[in-house]
Amino acid sequence: MAGLKTGLVGAGVFGGYHAGKISGSDMTDFIGIFDPDSDRCAALAEKHGVRAYATQDELFSACDAVLVACPATYHETVVKAALEADCHVMVEKPLALVGSAADALATLADAKGRVLQVGHQERFVLEAMGLFEIPETPTKIEAWRMGPPAPDGRAGDVSVIWDLMTHDLDMVGKLMGPALTVEATGRRAHTDHIDESTARLHFAIGSAEITASRCHSERDRRMVLTYPSGTIAINFLTREIENTTPYAVRADVSDTLPDPLGAADEAFFASALGARSCAIPGREAALAVHMAEQAELSALHTIGA
Repeated sequence: MAGLKTGLVGAGVFGGYHAGKISGSDMTDFIGIFDPDSDRCAALAEKHGVRAYATQDELFSACDAVLVACPATYHETVVKAALEADCHVMVEKPLALVGSAADALATLADAKGRVLQVGHQERFVLEAMGLFEIPETPTKIEAWRMGPPAPDGRAGDVSVIWDLMTHDLDMVGKLMGPALTVEATGRRAHTDHIDESTARLHFAIGSAEITASRCHSERDRRMVLTYPSGTIAINFLTREIENTTPYAVRADVSDTLPDPLGAADEAFFASALGARSCAIPGREAALAVHMAEQAELSALHTIGA
């Protein structure tokens, strides 16, 4: 038996992914699952041979650590309750939907002495590629994250800014720091929220432009980073790179990082056990929340909402 007892909140698509990682880890014992949809909760719990809890409070009282994979609109309240129950927490992105709330959760985690990790696991991809080892700061970043609507309607409770753009906002923030200004445009297509948006961010040392869409006919996942010494253009779908800088960057990291989600979950378990520092702490992830909140407000203003 491992020393860490871990529970899961959320039995949807991503909850199912995380359940497999928890169940397969030798760093933790899978205690159980809570989801307000009792049938869905029971089915996932039965699949992994764990208990389906009737309330999240009962689950938290039985756990040392909790993975939160419920809809984004509930992240703030669930994370707060888990931290107040003295659980270490890993939550899928975004940490919250308001910057001040994200800051408050990070402060609560610090006060409780608990790990608060946020699921921006694409940081693991950029790290494996070697981007975080480049001894220069980008002066410009352009990113595109586009595709068709999710067939299961997943993440329809929030805009594409919170659903998809937040990944690239986190990576831009990691590489360039906090934005001085954020302006965005957007449009609705198939939900009541913004389904396509472009954000323009200005930093002390440069700028970024990020486009995210969940109403695009083709998948497109690219990033272009401009440095003083050259440019790195990455196509994440074809795993191709054009690199004119003097720094080595790997296009295909499937051999060293075959499972980014699994790597993120294992890093969380290790930090909860005190074996490493938190990979993506809430304090850092709050930066993406602040930028996403500004982008959301700006985009809504452009469409008169």
